[in-house]
Amino acid sequence: MLEPFFKQGLVEAGCDEAGRGCLAGPVFAAAVILPQDFYHPLLNDSKQVTEEHRAQLRPIIENQALAWAVIKIDHDEIDRINILKASMKGMHMAIDQLMPRPELLLIDGPHFPPYFGIVHECIVKGDGKYASIAAASILAKTHRDEYMIGLHEQYPQYGWADNKGYGTLLHRKAILAHGLTPYHRLSFKTGTDKLQEESA
Repeated sequence: MLEPFFKQGLVEAGCDEAGRGCLAGPVFAAAVILPQDFYHPLLNDSKQVTEEHRAQLRPIIENQALAWAVIKIDHDEIDRINILKASMKGMHMAIDQLMPRPELLLIDGPHFPPYFGIVHECIVKGDGKYASIAAASILAKTHRDEYMIGLHEQYPQYGWADNKGYGTLLHRKAILAHGLTPYHRLSFKTGTDKLQEESA
C-alpha cells in the first residue's frame, strides 16, 4: 500500500527517472504533484506494473494530477555530463515546470543535488513507497517507452520496441553485427567484448 504523502498539508512533488541503465536513447525524468487523496489500485513502482496497466495509469495520472512534467535528456548530454548528472538535471527541469510550486520534493533514490528554495527527501526505492514517486515513475517510463518504440521504426534490428534500449542479448548481438547507431551512448560499455570472447 503506497503512502499518499510524506508530510500532511504540504504540496509534495514526487520525482523519478527512466532509462538510466540503457545503452541507447535518452533518459526521461518526471515530477508529479498528486492530490493528497489520490488513489488507484494499480499504482505502484513502474517496474512492478505491467505494460498494459502502465498505459492505463498514464492518462489517469496526467488528468488527475495537480501538476506534472516530463523531461528528456538526450544521449549526447548523457555522454557529456554522465548519466547520474543527466538524470538529476532532468528532475530539476521537470520541477521547473510545476505549477503550483511544490513545498517538498520526494526523490526516488539516495542522491539529489538540492533544488533552490525547496527542501527534499531522498527515499531509496521510493517508487514503491509513495504515490507521487510511483506516479512519476509511471510517466517517465511510459513517455520513454513511447519514444524508444518510435526509434525502433528507424533501427528495427536492435529490438528497441521490446528492450527499450537496455542491453539485452539481442541488442548486444545487433551492436556486434551492425555497429552503433547515432542514438547509442558512447560512454557506456556495451558488453559486446564479452560476446566476442564467448564466440571466439
